[in-house]
Amino acid sequence: MPASVPNWSVPDVFEPDGTEELPPELTSNADSSPASLTVESPGGSKQRDLGNGAAVSGSGPTAGGVERRVGKGSGAAKSTGTATAGNRTDVEPADLSTLLSVAVEAVGGSERDGQTAMAEAVDNAIASGEHLAVQAGTGTGKSLAYLVPAIRHAVTAHTTVVVSTATIALQRQLVDRDLPRLADALADSLGRRPTFAILKGRRNYLCLNRIHGNAPDEPDEGALFDAFAASSLEREVRRVHDWASDTETGDRDELVPGVSERAWRQVSVTGNECLGAHRCPVGSDCFAEQARNEAGRADIVVTNHALLAIDALDDRPVLPEHDMVVVDEAHDLVDRVTTAAGGELSGNAIKQAARKCGRAVEEEIADRLNEAGEGLEFVLGETEPGRLGEPSRQLAAALSGLRDAAAACVNALGPEQREDVESGSARKLALAPTQEIQDTAIRLLDAFEEPEQDRRDVIWISAENNRPPSLKVAPLGVGGLLRERLFGQRTTVLTSATLALGGSFDTLASQWGLPPQREARPATDTATAQEPTSDESEPSWVGLDVGSPFDYPRSGILYVARHLPKPGRDGLPDAYLDELTELVTAAGGRTLGLFSSMRAARQASEQLRERLSTPVLCQGEDSTSQLVDSFAKDPATSLFGTLSLWQGVDVPGQSLQLVVMDRIPFPRPDDPLASARQQAISARGGNGFITVAGTHAALLLAQGAGRLLRSAGDRGVIAILDPRLSTARYGGFLRASLPPFWNTESPDVVRGALRRLDEAAG
Repeated sequence: MPASVPNWSVPDVFEPDGTEELPPELTSNADSSPASLTVESPGGSKQRDLGNGAAVSGSGPTAGGVERRVGKGSGAAKSTGTATAGNRTDVEPADLSTLLSVAVEAVGGSERDGQTAMAEAVDNAIASGEHLAVQAGTGTGKSLAYLVPAIRHAVTAHTTVVVSTATIALQRQLVDRDLPRLADALADSLGRRPTFAILKGRRNYLCLNRIHGNAPDEPDEGALFDAFAASSLEREVRRVHDWASDTETGDRDELVPGVSERAWRQVSVTGNECLGAHRCPVGSDCFAEQARNEAGRADIVVTNHALLAIDALDDRPVLPEHDMVVVDEAHDLVDRVTTAAGGELSGNAIKQAARKCGRAVEEEIADRLNEAGEGLEFVLGETEPGRLGEPSRQLAAALSGLRDAAAACVNALGPEQREDVESGSARKLALAPTQEIQDTAIRLLDAFEEPEQDRRDVIWISAENNRPPSLKVAPLGVGGLLRERLFGQRTTVLTSATLALGGSFDTLASQWGLPPQREARPATDTATAQEPTSDESEPSWVGLDVGSPFDYPRSGILYVARHLPKPGRDGLPDAYLDELTELVTAAGGRTLGLFSSMRAARQASEQLRERLSTPVLCQGEDSTSQLVDSFAKDPATSLFGTLSLWQGVDVPGQSLQLVVMDRIPFPRPDDPLASARQQAISARGGNGFITVAGTHAALLLAQGAGRLLRSAGDRGVIAILDPRLSTARYGGFLRASLPPFWNTESPDVVRGALRRLDEAAG
């Protein structure tokens, strides 16, 4: 491998060290755009290679720049504007190209080929009903690329489009920055100002019925015997009461500083705990109901994957009527839907439900539920944590007793009656968790009756973070659910910077319930406004990789420390700490350390503080947002942490020029859900390791690598200390999931590059 590295002391110049020549990947296709690299076909004709392993004929992003998947085509809120029937207009909106140009100018940006290709693909998906998966690298401007055609469709068709995200940060970006500017900029071209709203689960909104004292307080178990905890809880609840008279939305995220979860539980309700607007004495002023009403009138509704999953799982719609969904951060969709479709039983939750029942039913019936909870808690404490095949007799008996005790409480609570508000509130607060306990116990017992190889659910005992053990259940897969309740109901666009794992969309597509890649079709058959002819049994979808405007080979180096030993189980080896010290020293700080465990992050922090003259921060020492802010403000500072930092850090500029990952982030071998999914795929003849563990690792590696280049002027190094990325057979799959950085395995080369970066930064 040549020792050529970017000479970053001169902006945008790539010069070789010594007499080595440029790497061949930097001397070919120099004029090709990231979204459309031109290659020669065997027959000599030009083809478009969209970075996903398939070259197809054609010249335009909506003609040949797609992969065709054959199958069946798919036929409460912070108000940011109100759309009523009188606001509707029959004025013909401007065409997509004009709207996109206006939008880009409004946000102070410049038009990008990848953004244009993505916007046209979204527009075609709307017209054809064919689902779309789009990988759009950092800097593409993907939010504008899907928002502009979505807004145009909502205004033209007088409908609502739902945009779902995985993180609060992206929700806030869309609602507080992108959508307000777009609404103002596009108003004239659309004939009216488009409207938008953010919709969250009911638990995220203040309940005025509870604030007004019409529902009983819930004593916190941790505060019952701790006077200090009780007074702290009381102060937090009092502050929320004071805030209630000032807030216009009741949205928890607008309470700054926030309060603990135990305090918020005293002033909020879930959907199942709510009395209902028709019975609640303050229903006409309910924050959650006002939010839902505003969302029902909005053109664009921003929500989260959890609420999207609940809407798909529940026969009662949670989201307003809509004919299209955009799933941003789609790489997280399966995990969020799995969580929403799961269940959990713990002794503490059962005891809390029993206490609530004690206010509404005979004491003897509530005591029976409490005793059943204690029985389950004892059995779980005597059972080894991990995945469960067949239950012990004691566990089966405990679950049966719990099911019957919960059923007795549910029957005693009875149906809705003509009762006073406080009694009705107490009944609903007791009924919701007790019904959930009963349903989960039945689900577990039914699952245990099936042969393990035929089960659709995975069951395990969890004992994490020194918490009492709990019994958990989750679906083995959610592809069938998504295929039926999401893709089968409405047109869906899925997008992220990380979707084509190992160079293909198929890995994630299989988890979403979409069919695998078929042979790419000619341009005239792929992206048109006509609904495609297809196999009636499967959804039809298109995959598109629009690349990134960043010049990855000239802007970043991927360094794999091949000379290091394989990572072990007993913390970071001394060789890893030595390597990390040398890298951070060469970079002059400026380092984000991404570790596979908090144990490793703390070990590295403690060791390097003794070896370095520059500051090292560690996750957990302060709030993550405060740590990231401190890291961004001081280029000499390094920040070490674990999972949330792999995806949640956006620090452009000279404060972040080195990202270090200690090991390939495979799931733990004893992870019950991952191991069960892996075994199920292998049993069907597939590659369970790559499909599950490899996918998990590839997603995190790509997300972690995405922390490096956040703006066009950024430069830096991705350093992976785990040599298996170069030596193992699966290394090729993982590397194909990363951006096309320039590669090296030479410690001297990478340290020299980091020193030049440090010197150039001053």
